[in-house]
Amino acid sequence: MLMRAPKESGSWTWDLDDVAEPGLGSMLVIAGRMSVVLEKYDLLVPASLEWDWFEAGKGTLSVSSRLNIAARSLGDPALADGLRACRPTGHPQAEIGGILVLGSGTWFDANGARHREDRLVELLLTLNQMGAWAELSVFHDVWGQCDFRGEPQPIIHATNAPRLASALQELDHVLGVAAEPGDPTFHGRAEGYGLGAPDIIDGLGPDLTNATRG
Repeated sequence: MLMRAPKESGSWTWDLDDVAEPGLGSMLVIAGRMSVVLEKYDLLVPASLEWDWFEAGKGTLSVSSRLNIAARSLGDPALADGLRACRPTGHPQAEIGGILVLGSGTWFDANGARHREDRLVELLLTLNQMGAWAELSVFHDVWGQCDFRGEPQPIIHATNAPRLASALQELDHVLGVAAEPGDPTFHGRAEGYGLGAPDIIDGLGPDLTNATRG
């Protein structure tokens, strides 16, 4: 059974301030370039975009939007106008904050069988007064040396983790910026281009199932 944690088990962030042109269109182009890499490794096939709205001086509004993009390219110059057209009518000055790129990816079980999973990885791009950055997050236990019950899973790890590592390294090259590991959570931590090794006691890793859902 594939388990997904409520918080990420690992994340990586790229500071885009020196490589991204200002504006929503530039961020969508970068999202498209990153998605090409993630789709190459069958980690994320973009299907939709989700984002929140904010107003200067007010912060994030309690309004979010979603746009299906399965038949569109993230590099489509008209896509930015499509996102802006979703602006809530009661907030004409609202701007787009972080854009979450959602879709499905493939993972392999211990028998080598392929499985399709929605939101196998999540890609977030943010552009605001604080700067511009991209973040890739993983939530499932297939990337770690142990599953969330603490059971070692060498075959699953060896089948899935190298694809993630290769994608992260290629994203560094595509963006021209090295990824920085995100903050650790109860469910794991990013280390290099993978997840940090868990503490093994009596042949088992930590049992994280009390805070993990299927």
